[in-house]
Amino acid sequence: MTPGARVAAAIEIIDDILAGQAAEQALTRWARGSRFAGSKDRAAVRDLVFAALRTWRSDAVLGGGEDGRARMIGRLRAEGADIEALFDDAGHAPAPLTEEEQQAGAAPSEIGDRWNLPEWLLPQWQAALGDAAEATALIAQDRAPITLRVNTRLCSVADVVSALESEQVLTEANSLSPTALTVLSNPRRVRQSQAYTDGWVEMQDAASQAVVDAIPDGTRALDYCAGGGGKALALAARGFTVWAHDIAPGRMADIPDRAERAAVQIRVVAPDQLPAKEKFDVVLCDAPCSGSGAWRRSPEGKWALTQGRLDELNSIQDEILDTAMTHLATGGTLVYVTCSVLKCENEDRIAAFLERHPGWTCDLQKRWDISAGGDGFFTAHLTQVQTPLTQP
Repeated sequence: MTPGARVAAAIEIIDDILAGQAAEQALTRWARGSRFAGSKDRAAVRDLVFAALRTWRSDAVLGGGEDGRARMIGRLRAEGADIEALFDDAGHAPAPLTEEEQQAGAAPSEIGDRWNLPEWLLPQWQAALGDAAEATALIAQDRAPITLRVNTRLCSVADVVSALESEQVLTEANSLSPTALTVLSNPRRVRQSQAYTDGWVEMQDAASQAVVDAIPDGTRALDYCAGGGGKALALAARGFTVWAHDIAPGRMADIPDRAERAAVQIRVVAPDQLPAKEKFDVVLCDAPCSGSGAWRRSPEGKWALTQGRLDELNSIQDEILDTAMTHLATGGTLVYVTCSVLKCENEDRIAAFLERHPGWTCDLQKRWDISAGGDGFFTAHLTQVQTPLTQP
């Protein structure tokens, strides 16, 4: 495919998204109907679509319209691309810009357009991030870094750097975690590398790794909302005996294979397989959330989020904490985590928990804002206050 043909494909997919299709569904349907497109073409088209989703509002303003063609014109203008060369109607490229299209569009001036956030969310974003609100919104429009977690049970960080370099994958240390490496080149080769096959590395955001680094030492850990198991694997690499649980067991389908590759053991349990008597030193609640700290990776989420859904998530987060706490051993730590930057999902949930449970205290509360090194995360460590025994 020519560069122009890739732009035309992105326009088609964006129009499908505007018509109500989910982004992944629209991309998959296009790929299935475009057998001529090679892997590099599919990756390039995907990158164009996701870039447009990250900058949905500003691209429409720059392009002077709301449809896929206008948004792609806006995206290319923002990137300083040669639009005439891409819109030349040659080799399945889009038709040249009309005189009206050439005159349309302007630099975004409204905050919501510049920050590329839903209008209703702006007050909460500003309240949560304060002086960092604008910088965080702007960096959230960039591509997220590709980050690896080194499995130090099997190798050293230096071993991984050397092994990946031999396969033309360059990395550098990430300051957010001692086990984190940011991929600098050829990220799509990582999953085909020997280091990945041998379980030396896993794909995991650096701030997500830092969340696990902050968890105190212990023996037994329950990952209560395990999902794909990234944090369960990191806990197992630290030496914990790990149980992985999720309300939707299908989400955990890949954990056994991932654990085998990493040379760790993780017990995967469905809700009806987690006895009330089982207690753990660490109960990790990586709660469902808006995902606002990771919208660079899933930009469609910020346009789908509503206040009603956010309220629903807050209720789910409270319920998860209240249920998971029953599995904590005496002296253990209940760890709450979100990949959100919103106060209503983070500090407010901890305050609400402490109000509901006056016998508990918060020992640690920390944010990782969206940065060049990692996604936005929040964590809090909750413990039950131990009442000293009194002498008769």
